[in-house]
Amino acid sequence: MTSVPAWQRAAYNIAALRELARAKLPRPVFDFGDGGAETEWTLRRNEQAFSEQALVPCPLQGAAERDLSLTLFGQRLSMPLLIGPTGLAGLFWPDGELASARAAATAGTAYCLSHGSVCTLEALAALGTAPRWMQVFVYRDRGFTRELTDRAAAAGYHALVLTVDNQLLGNRERDLKNGFGIPPRFTPWQLLGMARQLPWLWRMRHALPTLTFGNYVRPGSRETLATLAGRMGSILDPGMCWDDVRALRERWPGPLLLKGILHPDEAAQAARLGIDGLIVSNHGGRQLDGAISSFEALPAIVRAVRTTHPDLPILLDGGIRRGADLAKALALGATAGLIARPQLWGLAVAGEAGVAHVLEIYRRELDRAMGLLGAATLRDLQPRLLAGSYPNLTAMPG
Repeated sequence: MTSVPAWQRAAYNIAALRELARAKLPRPVFDFGDGGAETEWTLRRNEQAFSEQALVPCPLQGAAERDLSLTLFGQRLSMPLLIGPTGLAGLFWPDGELASARAAATAGTAYCLSHGSVCTLEALAALGTAPRWMQVFVYRDRGFTRELTDRAAAAGYHALVLTVDNQLLGNRERDLKNGFGIPPRFTPWQLLGMARQLPWLWRMRHALPTLTFGNYVRPGSRETLATLAGRMGSILDPGMCWDDVRALRERWPGPLLLKGILHPDEAAQAARLGIDGLIVSNHGGRQLDGAISSFEALPAIVRAVRTTHPDLPILLDGGIRRGADLAKALALGATAGLIARPQLWGLAVAGEAGVAHVLEIYRRELDRAMGLLGAATLRDLQPRLLAGSYPNLTAMPG
């Protein structure tokens, strides 16, 4: 009988895994991944909104066996959960992006590489993991947007994700409070108080000095990570518009998704322009504090799009912490969900094995939720399984 590692026994759900990551990481590094903008109202709301929608099981429908798989953009996924883009994953574990991509591929799902990854997009493509997606932004220098797009096509990425809600950098006050910088630097007093984080320091001893934004480094350039990070905000274009979306649609030959959609009008416009998929997202509450939660924005976007484009994939990103959360999103019309912070917590705890454990937690919880709901397939997750569909049930006691 194979023994289960102690960390895995302790990481019995995503919340417990988060606490393990908090203990293993220096506080500035943990808060960099965990924090949101300003008061973090939107960050909290992303999770709270799920708790306000109750499930209404139909157990007599018979769901002895459950099929969690789906086909997305012509590729079969084992479950409706993907790993979304997170910058500097290599800060949480050496070669963090490569570790997460391997875990996703082994689990049979997709991995989206962040524009701000430590590795280059070509290095991740060389792993051969699939499906792999690539994130891009609209830059003041449109030539750089085109360059990243062409590099992703040449490297065989299967989908391109244009993030549209990062045109100005969010005010992340935890980072300001901690004096967090990229790369992180610690005072002697901070180092003295990091006895529990010594394994992280030892593990990162070779990675930290060479940490950089792999996709932004020019051949022969002497730019440091600090220099690159310092000018990151200045190269994004707050004046981006639908013409930029059209130009990218014309240039990119494969599936193109827009990430950061919250308004139904923008969702409908994207569908009319031939966008292949939408990601309902507020950037994990890291951009505009006070923005609507992703889960609350989902129903209006589904209504705005599905009447004219019934098969357009709509993915939800933000606040999914339980398999039941994912079931609720699918019942409201989402095609699949994305996670970001949880995979960073998994990385911090155990690298590739930690991310694999994260995905297994979600798979197991979603499977159990579907069985208890009476849903044998993802198509069986319908609005009728949500209390919000029955006005007389919305005021249930407790």
